[in-house]
Parts: sequence; C-alpha cells; structure tokens
Amino acid sequence: MTCCIALLRGINVGKAKRIAMADLRALMEKLGFTEVRTLLNSGNVVFQASRPNPRKIAVALESAIEQHCGFHATVVVLTATTLDLIITENALLPEASREPSRFLVAFALEATPLLKKIEPLAGRPWKPEALCVGSTAAYLWCANGILESKLLQAFMPAASGLVTTRNWATVLKLQAMTRTDAKSR
Repeated sequence: MTCCIALLRGINVGKAKRIAMADLRALMEKLGFTEVRTLLNSGNVVFQASRPNPRKIAVALESAIEQHCGFHATVVVLTATTLDLIITENALLPEASREPSRFLVAFALEATPLLKKIEPLAGRPWKPEALCVGSTAAYLWCANGILESKLLQAFMPAASGLVTTRNWATVLKLQAMTRTDAKSR
C-alpha cells in the first residue's frame, strides 16, 4: 500500500460546490481506498492506495464527485514521496516558516504545461514577493498577504486551471498525516 494525497480544487468555497468531508471519505472508500482521512473542510484527503497511479486516481475521483455531487471538481493526486520532494525543493523556506499563511504551494495537475505557462513570471522581479519553481510545484511568497499579492494576481491567470494551491501550514499538516500513516505500520 502507498500513502497518497488528493487535493480537490475549488470545493466548499462560498455556497457552490459543497461536499461534506464525511461524504468525501465515503466516496474514497467506495472507490477502494483505505485509511481515508480528511484535513480541514477544503478537500485535502490522505489515503492508502494499492496501485498508486495519481492520474487514474484523480480521474476516478473527479468522476465519482460528478456522479455523487452533480458538479466537477478538479483533483490533484500525489504520493507521500512526491509531497516530501515538493517540500524539500522549496527554495523559499525562511519566508514560508515565518508566516505560513502568506506562503502558497501551487500543486500542478501536470508539471510540464504549468512550468511552460509560468516561466515568463519566474524571471520577473517580485520583491518583496517571490516565486520559485520546482520540478512539480510552484512556490509563492506573498509578503503583503494573499489578497494584496500582485504575484498571485499574475500567477493565477497564467496557471489557468493547472494548479490547486495550499498554504504552507496545510502542506506541513498533510505531510505529518502521511508520516502518521507510515508509523502505524
């Protein structure tokens, strides 16, 4: 069994695309996944998969959500090993650890198209903000907060549906959940 993480994009924001985390866990279990746990109310799921093909799992979960809830939610799936790599590749760690709510990790649906689209942004000066690109994720330091971030305002249209973001605190909580899974074996 392999520990995996599913990140649902755009659910439980406002009144649209609502799904209870208990329903999401039940949906995951119906798909054959075990040890399903959720974090927060924003579509973060840690689970065990016997055949961890992230793309196939994402497609299956998107289809199940559409059938069960009546709306589409884009899903990014990664293994705990990939999450560890994403955390290790973070070149902006001092800022992230000081104010994790102002630091976002953009998880890519597919790394190559994302990297090509945001490449022009990576070369621009953003001070006091910062953008760093890893092999499978992008890192955004929003020094003045997410709502005031010029970087984030430029990044989201450029990434146009290719990412889902989580703040650094959530990323570390997800990693801790994957570690808990490993310790229980």
